[in-house]
Amino acid sequence: MAVYHLNNDGVEIEIHSKGAELKSLKKRSTGTEYLWKADPAFWGRTSPVLFPFVGGVKNKEYRTKGRIYSMGQHGFARDMEFDLLSQTDDEIWFVLQDCEESREKYPYEFVLKLGYRLLETGVEVCWQVENPGGEELPFSIGGHPAFNCPMEEGEKQTDYFLRFDTEEKVVSTRVSEKGLATDIKDVYTLKQGYLKITENLFDYDALVIEHDQAKEVSLCRPDKTAYLTVRMEVPLFGIWAPPKKNAPFICIEPWYGRCDHEEFSGELKEREWGNILMPGETWNASYQIEIL
Repeated sequence: MAVYHLNNDGVEIEIHSKGAELKSLKKRSTGTEYLWKADPAFWGRTSPVLFPFVGGVKNKEYRTKGRIYSMGQHGFARDMEFDLLSQTDDEIWFVLQDCEESREKYPYEFVLKLGYRLLETGVEVCWQVENPGGEELPFSIGGHPAFNCPMEEGEKQTDYFLRFDTEEKVVSTRVSEKGLATDIKDVYTLKQGYLKITENLFDYDALVIEHDQAKEVSLCRPDKTAYLTVRMEVPLFGIWAPPKKNAPFICIEPWYGRCDHEEFSGELKEREWGNILMPGETWNASYQIEIL
C-alpha cells in the first residue's frame, strides 16, 4: 500500500492506495483533523468507496446472468489495491479495473476511477465508471466519509446538530435488523433546518434519505455553527454512526444505490436506485467536503 499527500494554503489530505481511501483532511492553519481515525473499537474505516454495491443484498447473494453470486455489504472495491493514474499539485486520480478476482464476485468488465481535487477549504471527491465491455454494466456507487463529532474534548455528540438545506422535515426509509430497506418511514422534524443529534438517532442503523430531499448536510457545534458541510447532487444519501456505541463520529454518505428491500427477489439490474451503463459509455459524479 502506498500513501499520498496533497496540500494547498487551506487544507491537506492523505490518501491510501488500498481502496483509494481518503484517510485525513486537515485545516492547515490549525492542524485540526476532520476525518475519523478508523479505530476498530468503533469502526475500522475512514472514507471507503462503495462499489459496485451500496448496502447489503438480501441473504448476502444476488442474481445475474442466470447465476447466484455471494456479495458482502458495500461491494469489494474498498478492500482492493488501486493504481495511481495521475497526480498534480492539487489533484490525484486512482484506477481499479476488473480482474480474475473481481469477476468471480461480479462478472462484469469495468474501470473505476477515483479522484481527489483540492478546493480552497476542502476537497472534491470524484467518481468515474467506464464500461469497456460489450454488455450492460449494472452498478451502484457511494461514499462513506466519517467525520469527527464531537470536535472538542469534554463535549458530547448529543450536544451537536445536523443541518439540512431544507427547513421542515426529512423522511428516512427504515432499515431492518438484517440491513435491508423496509416500508417503514421515519419523519424527522427540523427546526430551521436543524436536527438535534440524540442517543437514539441511529438505533435503526443509517438514516436513508431518498428522493432528493437535500443537497447540503452540515455538522454543527453546540452553538449551531457549522464546522463541516457535504455538498452533493445525489438521488439519496445516508447518515450513520454505529448503533448504540456512542461512537465519536458521524458519516454523511452520498449514494447512487441502496441496500435491497426486504421483499426484493429480482435480478441485479432491477435493484432500486441502481445504475445501468451501456457498452462504451462513461459515468461521472462527485461530491464536495468543505471545512469551515
